[in-house]
Amino acid sequence: MKNAPFRVASFVLLLGGSAALFAQTPRPPAPTAPAPGQPAAPEQGLTGSVTDDKGDIIRIAIPAMPTQQVTETPAGSTELLGEKIAEVIANDLKGSGLFAPQGPAGLARPTMAEVTAPAYPRWAGIGTESLVQGFVRSAGGDAQITVGCYLYDVALKQELIRQGYVVAPRDWRRAAHRCADAVYSRLTGESPFFDSRIAYIAETGPKDKRVKRLAIMDSDGANHRFITNGQSLALTPRWSPDYKSIAYVSYIGRTVRIYLYNVDQGKQRVLYETNNAVFAPRWSPDGRTLLFSMATGGNTDIYKIGVNGGSATRLTDSPGIDVGGSFSPDGKQIVFESDRSGGQQIYVMNADGSNQHRISFGNGRFATPEWSPRGDLIAFTRIAGNFRIGTMTPDGSGVNLLTNGWQDEAPTWSPNGRVLQFFRTTPGAKGDSSIWQVDLTGVNERRIPTPVDGSDPSWGPLLP
Repeated sequence: MKNAPFRVASFVLLLGGSAALFAQTPRPPAPTAPAPGQPAAPEQGLTGSVTDDKGDIIRIAIPAMPTQQVTETPAGSTELLGEKIAEVIANDLKGSGLFAPQGPAGLARPTMAEVTAPAYPRWAGIGTESLVQGFVRSAGGDAQITVGCYLYDVALKQELIRQGYVVAPRDWRRAAHRCADAVYSRLTGESPFFDSRIAYIAETGPKDKRVKRLAIMDSDGANHRFITNGQSLALTPRWSPDYKSIAYVSYIGRTVRIYLYNVDQGKQRVLYETNNAVFAPRWSPDGRTLLFSMATGGNTDIYKIGVNGGSATRLTDSPGIDVGGSFSPDGKQIVFESDRSGGQQIYVMNADGSNQHRISFGNGRFATPEWSPRGDLIAFTRIAGNFRIGTMTPDGSGVNLLTNGWQDEAPTWSPNGRVLQFFRTTPGAKGDSSIWQVDLTGVNERRIPTPVDGSDPSWGPLLP
């Protein structure tokens, strides 16, 4: 089903008798990627502009949003939506690890007049540093809803952002995510990531007869949808850069196919078919090429193929197993794993397969590398007794392990390159798998809810 239109309001809305012009807050430019072979610049402090002088995470209040007139929509009344939207905003900000949200539970809902004229003394009295307020408005029925989003600095008594979103009632969560994105960007100086989706593999059944289906959901686990029916084995999904398609591998008996599934149309086509083992399709930044790994004659190499089909070009040709290519954001390099040195390690090569060289030299084995969308880091799985998620710079320096689970693997980057999702498997014969999230400090970790076991997450870019 095609996505419903979503737009930022750029018109005048009457609020409490005064005209309020909503304008989208500009997003900060993405940092420049380091030159090939050069170390990345030192990391900027993740909490620099959202902490006080003592280094404490900022306290931000998000009360339920009022409505000028309670009207019913297919998603619930505007009064109920005001509560739900505030809850999503609070959960988004809390999940980033940079905020300590207050509310909406336990906070009084402001009046419509207070939306543009906050009761600053009241908020300062409970230790609030920043305040998110807004409103919900609808003509009722199937009419679109308008969600206002305001951010205030309580100490300075200053408005920081003012935005409005006009959406179909069923898309109210998108308005909440967009408001959270605006707040996050304004207070951190970073690009946002909440209004995005995850593709992953939904797993059910016993280990020896595992059913694996392709599924998608919002970045926080909501709006879940199964894509495939489980009659074939689905593996290693990845979103296209334009968000229109998901590439994944399907096994039916001895037949292996790479499918491109069009999310809007609900249709898919075969890009590549073989009887050889194939896995890990990965998009180029321009969306014109896919990398994948294929085993032939006892050797596994990395290939590339155009998204319109045709013959595949082999990029690696060393004895052993070469797996998991991931393009750098500029499309000039590819990071991959190989056991050509005797154990799984991370290598980098040019996009045409030239200049293949190893970059990981730490203890243990290194696998599943994924280049950050910022270009500054490469995420990986480190295997040394247990499986841990970590990052390194593109030259292999600055190794930083972020998790310490029994089996954490397959990291995927948020659109802003500041958060990773991965899947965690528990010990034992059953070995449940679930999707988790961690930020680059390694401190803020949380589980993403899924209706069944989950593995192989793929975080897409921001929704258009």
